[in-house]
Amino acid sequence: KFEFNPKDGIDNPALSLAEDADGEGLGEPRFYLLNKDGSETFGFCLHEELGCQGHIIRQVELGGLAQRRGLQDGDRLLQVNGHFVDHMDHKKVVQKIKASGNQVLLAVLDSNTYETAKALGRDLSQMLPADIRPRLCHITRDKSGFGFSISGPEGAKGTFQLSVRRDGPAERAGLPSGSWLLELNGDSVRSYSHTQLARKLKRSGSKITLLVASSVAEEFYRLWGLRVTAALADASWLPFKVRKLSMVKGPDGYGFLLKEEDCSLGTTGEFLWEVDAGLPAERAGMKEGDRLLAVNGESIEGLNHQETVMRIRAQGDQVTLLVIDSAGDKFYRSVGLGTWFDE
Repeated sequence: KFEFNPKDGIDNPALSLAEDADGEGLGEPRFYLLNKDGSETFGFCLHEELGCQGHIIRQVELGGLAQRRGLQDGDRLLQVNGHFVDHMDHKKVVQKIKASGNQVLLAVLDSNTYETAKALGRDLSQMLPADIRPRLCHITRDKSGFGFSISGPEGAKGTFQLSVRRDGPAERAGLPSGSWLLELNGDSVRSYSHTQLARKLKRSGSKITLLVASSVAEEFYRLWGLRVTAALADASWLPFKVRKLSMVKGPDGYGFLLKEEDCSLGTTGEFLWEVDAGLPAERAGMKEGDRLLAVNGESIEGLNHQETVMRIRAQGDQVTLLVIDSAGDKFYRSVGLGTWFDE
């Protein structure tokens, strides 16, 4: 069981329990929410080292984002956006961080505690809280409504708990009963009154997207002073799915054109056009306007156009692309997920 013991008055964004004067909190995992702009890096490297176990935080940049938040050289990475990663292939963990875009939630353990726990055979996943990921649910109204009701303290703003009707649209969309509402259609509900929220729902038409959190998750983020956003969410219930296209180059190539185009907020993306009939790309299921997310399982987040082209060419005569269609790409960006994917 995960025990919370926040220190009174602490204002470090990581709210590290390891600094308790009485030592009671020593050896506990620490949580950091890193937010960067497009030109910034997270300010650390993740190493795999001979003779050492785990994914090791190294090269913490002086004055960089990671150091300002409190990450330390030698820390072992346990969790990325709520996913336990200690057992995962190192390359996959690096990809998970890159695929997070400009925001990532990390859980780390200091090197001494990590090595001691490993020597004792301790299950490190048991040191972490379970079910801390918020969830995104896309609900389509039927004749009886969206299939959920809202309750909250009288007169309080931004505190809305959801009750879900059995076999209704909300339940089919994966909305858990008893969860707390955080965002409606990409907008925070923190400042909404019950009347304002009801009005917003009425004006949303036949489809809405909710960001919700369980009571455990809501308490976790609140006590650690971390803001929950869609970038951290479990999006597996959303109707828009990424597609994996496996292709073998033919005599006339793969049969598509890769173009860099503007997206939103000054960002760019790689899009697939001029899909030739009968060639490998079309046979694999590529559609005009698909957005490219990854090449052979590696995210292209942070690569420029030329680097992306070189990565495809480096695969030789066979490549697997992860893509999403234009409607899905537009939807994910509208709720703050950017180029989300999670294999």
